[in-house]
Amino acid sequence: MSAVPGLAAFCVKVWEPVLAKARRAVVFIDSPCAEVLHWCGGFEQLLCAGASNVKEFSSFESGDSQQPKALFVVSCPLRGRALEIIKDVVSQSSFQYCVVVTAVSPGEATEARNLCEHIEDKLCEWMGNMNFTAEVMWAPLLFAPLSPYLLLAPAFCNLFPLLPYQDLQALNRCRADKKRFPALGDVDIHSLPQELQLHLKNLVSCLNQFLEGIGVREECYSVGHLSRIIAAELANYPQARNRRKIAQHKASLVFIDRTLDLTGAVGHHGDNLVEKIVSVLPHLPGHTNDVMVNMEELTALKDCGELNGIVAPGCLAQPNNPAAQALWECILTMKQKEAVLEVRRHLVEAASREKIPIKMSMGRVTPEQLNTYVNLFKENGQALENHCGLLQIALATAQALKHPQCSKWDNFLAFERLVLQTTGKRELPAVLNQLYPMIKSHKERTDNDYTPEDIIVLLVYVYSVSGEFQVNNELEMTEAQVKKVLIQSLCDEPELSSPVQRMTETCIGI
Repeated sequence: MSAVPGLAAFCVKVWEPVLAKARRAVVFIDSPCAEVLHWCGGFEQLLCAGASNVKEFSSFESGDSQQPKALFVVSCPLRGRALEIIKDVVSQSSFQYCVVVTAVSPGEATEARNLCEHIEDKLCEWMGNMNFTAEVMWAPLLFAPLSPYLLLAPAFCNLFPLLPYQDLQALNRCRADKKRFPALGDVDIHSLPQELQLHLKNLVSCLNQFLEGIGVREECYSVGHLSRIIAAELANYPQARNRRKIAQHKASLVFIDRTLDLTGAVGHHGDNLVEKIVSVLPHLPGHTNDVMVNMEELTALKDCGELNGIVAPGCLAQPNNPAAQALWECILTMKQKEAVLEVRRHLVEAASREKIPIKMSMGRVTPEQLNTYVNLFKENGQALENHCGLLQIALATAQALKHPQCSKWDNFLAFERLVLQTTGKRELPAVLNQLYPMIKSHKERTDNDYTPEDIIVLLVYVYSVSGEFQVNNELEMTEAQVKKVLIQSLCDEPELSSPVQRMTETCIGI
């Protein structure tokens, strides 16, 4: 039996029909598809395919009078808000030829054909002439290949497992007393809110397309309530029957609710360089998995506090640079010390190939040393171009290691170890009392103190490792004290971080 086709290669290949439609088109692409393309070759792919421009998928964008062709690339079904945006863009432009590509299959063949014909008619209507050309197609643009064995789905980054108290209560609120669910284990997909049902069905559709593309017949396993629902939906998916009959390969597909291991998500016990880079550096706008790397080190500009936004940021994704991609894949699984040494080794080898004199130093690799090596490439334009991807990863490493949040990493780890030592020996109120004095207002905090976001992360860790606990008066009083000082700290913040903003908006029902 032949080997299963490369997962990353498949993720890149599915863009070919999209690129074939890009010639002389202004491309409107939504954030999830843009992020997938970012890891599959970047917008350079569209420009090389002949696209005249690439714009955000937004009602505030349009084509000019000299752009007769449009290509829309979206990660969602062609309904609701997505169609409204397409209508807005087309109505404000002078297009004569529109192509719409969706990452979600419309469904059965007959249903898909009817839906495509309906949307094509609508596109011609919005263009103002039924004789103009409109096409609707779909492609499985779901996964961003961070490495050959690590694929992420940006379109589903907000999909969150069901919570045993809040979600169960919300589901039962609109059901008769006799039909209420005693536990989440009794919930099926048809009992979920309509929007969540559609989201899960879109995920199942995309997974089926992906498995069909790599020729795999899956055996589904699940851990967690939402995972059980998704696995059951995929197992019963009508379009998957023919695929399973002709698939040449078998694979086990395991769905896991991430909330079953929150300590792994919020803990700081991992000694991995990439984890720290992604955790502390700012994310690229609209992206969930890549960061902005400050590239001012490689310019002649002097940092006078007014350069923000002038120099385009670097990033971790280097799909068009084999050497940088090899380094990225290597450090993904390395411990921090080994990864930093690997980054230095690649810099030294690159400098040697370019005949750039470099002074080797033994011992511990520091951020300053990495910056010194990177600066050696600044005066050599050809070397800078040849190794731009490597330099971006090296700068990301140096900037992460120098970041104030990285210096607090050991403090987080120390507190988490203390929690692990005291859990089981002492009650939860005692642990919360240790956390209480760490919560400080913005005016009282120093750089080494915890921000409200840090405190929330620690609280999640504390409650996750505590497991089942007995609620009593002491716990309620301690929790009330922690809540009070945390709320006060949030109110004193001049500006809340994006995650905290989303949490507070959810809490007050905005």
